[in-house]
Amino acid sequence: MKALVYTAPNETQLRELPMPELVPGEVVLKIEAVGICGSDMHAWHGHDPRRKPGLVLGHEFVGSVAQSAAPGFDLGRRFTGNPLITCGTCEFCVQGRNNLCANRTMVGMTRAGAFAEYMSIPAASLIAMPQDLPARAAALTEPAATAWHAIHLVLRVLVRPIHECRVLVIGGGAIGMLSALLLRHLGAAEVVLAELNALRRDAVARYASAKVVDPRETPPAEAAFDVVIDAVGAKPTRDQAIAAVKPGGVVMHVGLQDWASEIDMRRLTLAEITLLGTYTYTTADLRATVAALARGVFGDLAWVEERALDEGQKAFVDLDRGLCAAAKVLLRP
Repeated sequence: MKALVYTAPNETQLRELPMPELVPGEVVLKIEAVGICGSDMHAWHGHDPRRKPGLVLGHEFVGSVAQSAAPGFDLGRRFTGNPLITCGTCEFCVQGRNNLCANRTMVGMTRAGAFAEYMSIPAASLIAMPQDLPARAAALTEPAATAWHAIHLVLRVLVRPIHECRVLVIGGGAIGMLSALLLRHLGAAEVVLAELNALRRDAVARYASAKVVDPRETPPAEAAFDVVIDAVGAKPTRDQAIAAVKPGGVVMHVGLQDWASEIDMRRLTLAEITLLGTYTYTTADLRATVAALARGVFGDLAWVEERALDEGQKAFVDLDRGLCAAAKVLLRP
């Protein structure tokens, strides 16, 4: 089978690999579409020691069952999936918070991912979906569920309803775009999105109906937003988020571009700001997101770009150089 292999920092190669081995309890999927995630970009740059050269990346996928060693998974049936392989028995799994599983592994990190014609995965990780759901929608389940999980955590702690709130989203990548689209659907009073890339600003303005700003030219006003979502996670964006949120407001930290940085804990304390961290999604979030995508909650997804798998290296380069307007690029094997 053909697979796009991460071979060295800033390099992937299209290679011919053996078909995945079918083991009990797992299925082999024929991949229809797979998204390039920000964490894939991070790995491609050589910045993620957990993802080593020789690995097939990719964890945002949709595919059909090509082989099955698990009962009830018929050949040809289409699925998306939870790339987190969880134990099902730790305290977090039994609480329904399997995104925090103490024993989790991950597709495209600890095992081969979906930048390939075929991929193996435990059947327990598959997420049922409408069989007529377009591939571009189904492949967006994972990033859309990340936005879904984060925003619903915010909703739990808001003092006033979201339709009274001004929201700042920092970053116009997939999580930022999907967050803006979901916030619009939920009726947020105003959504402002800060993004450095002019191509992405245009896409957000066109498809998410959000006010977009270049934070270098128009920095978000201080203490002006009820909610701030940092979908980048760099030191400057963390500082910007803490500065921009109102007293009593909520900062949701989603992005992980930088591993660590200091924040203004004095302002966080004196202004009684709620700072939330989030990691991915639960299985329940994934199922809810599939239903939301099928209902059109995230719009028509016309902003998503599709390319062939053998254009994968160029797609990584274009994303790295800011030459791609799309917040999400899907590869089609």
